[in-house]
Amino acid sequence: MRQRTIASEASYSGVGLHTGSLTTVTFKPAPPDSGITFVRTDLPDRPVVPALVDNVVDVSRGTTIGIGEVAIHTVEHAMSAFAGMGVDNITVEVDADEIPNGDGSSLPALGAIMKAGIVEQDAEKQYITVDHPVYYRKDDVTLSILPSDEFRVTMTISYGHPAIGTQYASFTINEDTFRSELAPARTFCFLREVKMLQEAGLIKGGDLESAVVIGDDKILNDDLRFPDEFVRHKILDLIGDTYLLGRPIKGHIIGAKCGHEKNVNFSKQIKKAYLSGQQERAGDGYGALPRRQPPALDVNKIMKILPHRYPFLLVDRILSFEPMKTVTGMKNVTVNEPFFQGHWPDVPVMPGVLIIEAMAQVSAMLVFGENGEPNGRLAFLTGIEKAKFRNTVVPGDQMVIKAEMVHYRDSACKVHAVALTDDVVAAEAVMTFALMEIDA
Repeated sequence: MRQRTIASEASYSGVGLHTGSLTTVTFKPAPPDSGITFVRTDLPDRPVVPALVDNVVDVSRGTTIGIGEVAIHTVEHAMSAFAGMGVDNITVEVDADEIPNGDGSSLPALGAIMKAGIVEQDAEKQYITVDHPVYYRKDDVTLSILPSDEFRVTMTISYGHPAIGTQYASFTINEDTFRSELAPARTFCFLREVKMLQEAGLIKGGDLESAVVIGDDKILNDDLRFPDEFVRHKILDLIGDTYLLGRPIKGHIIGAKCGHEKNVNFSKQIKKAYLSGQQERAGDGYGALPRRQPPALDVNKIMKILPHRYPFLLVDRILSFEPMKTVTGMKNVTVNEPFFQGHWPDVPVMPGVLIIEAMAQVSAMLVFGENGEPNGRLAFLTGIEKAKFRNTVVPGDQMVIKAEMVHYRDSACKVHAVALTDDVVAAEAVMTFALMEIDA
């Protein structure tokens, strides 16, 4: 697919929800590979702030981007409209420090985009294509992204309030669903929070026309636009916050109880996983997507060598392999691992004994042939020495296990193994194996 921008200029005006600033926003076409940039036209030299997650400076009831003393508040609803409508490149000029809130939805920004029109450009669209899961968890908030050929968001929220309760929604994000199902969903707040927010210097431009306000036992507005408008707005916010990655996503995001702070931290985790290349791509300030290196042994070859099967095969791939000398393997730890159901549901931590087991499985690969082919032997773990656990392993971690041969003879061997997450040692041990012949 081709990159897209708008066909002409379009503007709208209004009051910022938190600052109370009267702002006029003007959308302008932008060239290919320039991304989304915000320009403060009210300041000397018209400073520019690219809409990237590294430029997020505040997440107090909204997402604020900035560089130095220059900031633009509450960009998430406009960013969501750009993502939902597939706009890759656009210049957003603002003459104050906050995007107008309007009715608390993405409709003002969407209306300006529709008025301007959308055109394709002579450049290929650059995606973040998810090929392995990324997980984020903090307190009772969980966010994950799974492989998918399309962009889909599934969200669950739960509030101890009769007007909201528990709400669930799931949408494939495209122009039609964004326009009709998500863009009209308004932001919301509880009446009991209003005074606290005002004392914190927020919602200076708030009223019943700018948000859904929830009282002690009922909604104070006349009606809702959707029965599940609250969860739809959470999805809208998440779309806008993740578009700060600078590229559209092909993946399925699943979230529970998210908010701007968690959305931004989750986006940074995705960036770390998928946008960590060394060579800069012009215009977006991020590295090129790293090329996947083929493993020395994939999981199919591993299963020809090791007898383990689900749920006890704890090696996903062998990254490098030098028989009888060294081996490096990898285990992607996901929240779907069966042992997390009981260890522990509220604070999931990979059991130390299973970390040792994963280290043993990788170490056992050392005794096989040049191409990792079965050779009629199995390595049975017979001893563990000097085992130390230095860091926890949790959902979302990628555990890299390195093992080297310490001593070898025909019937036994000794191996030193280390398990790391993010280059930090999680566990290490010296293990002894008995080598036994098996029938072919």
